[in-house]
Amino acid sequence: MNGPRAPDPNPERSVRRRILRPVEVEALFARLQAGNPRPVTELVYHTPFQLLVAVVLSAQSTDVGVNRATRRLFHEAATPQATVALGVDGVKPLIATIGLYNAKAANVVALSQQLLDLHCGEVPRDRDALQALPGVGRKTANVVLNTAFGEATIAVDTHIFRVANRTGLAPGHDVRAVEDRLLRVVPARFRLNAHHWLILHGRYVCKARRPDCPDCVLRDLCLYRDKTPG
Repeated sequence: MNGPRAPDPNPERSVRRRILRPVEVEALFARLQAGNPRPVTELVYHTPFQLLVAVVLSAQSTDVGVNRATRRLFHEAATPQATVALGVDGVKPLIATIGLYNAKAANVVALSQQLLDLHCGEVPRDRDALQALPGVGRKTANVVLNTAFGEATIAVDTHIFRVANRTGLAPGHDVRAVEDRLLRVVPARFRLNAHHWLILHGRYVCKARRPDCPDCVLRDLCLYRDKTPG
């Protein structure tokens, strides 16, 4: 009769991990940094106000589509003052090529008015003040704080949510859970650019329908079960 089975000295052979180890997280970001040392947003802007407007317009729209719309919009209204003067009816036709343009036009004009009324026309460097603006949620505030003001925030969109869960970098059941975990696990020296690296990786490599696993620099670190063959 066989005695009790000894503990498996390497339990990860039978129990699949869901979370990357700290040394693997370090390696993941080191590779992303090596491939793109100075990542930047693909939204085109010249001032914090223009960035704020572009991010508000980007909800459920591509950066390419937003840039096409803001090229026209910012030619006519590049400041809060000019946007309010243009009004909702003036903004609508300039951004009509993007989704939800009626609601977005109303938000852009309303947030411009609020910037004039409460912040002397300047975009505030404060999360609560940003999130009090019409059409601005936590993700938009994080993008502005990070990209316009250089704060080490991480804005979790659908791309980052997917990458964080697939790889085992920061699994979570919703975007806030993923954001909180990312802020805990991303090494401080990578935190400023983490948002850009992860969103670009999700947009061009770790794509929703068919991730490009064969050409992924993170393939050997990634814990995703259903890697595409190659």
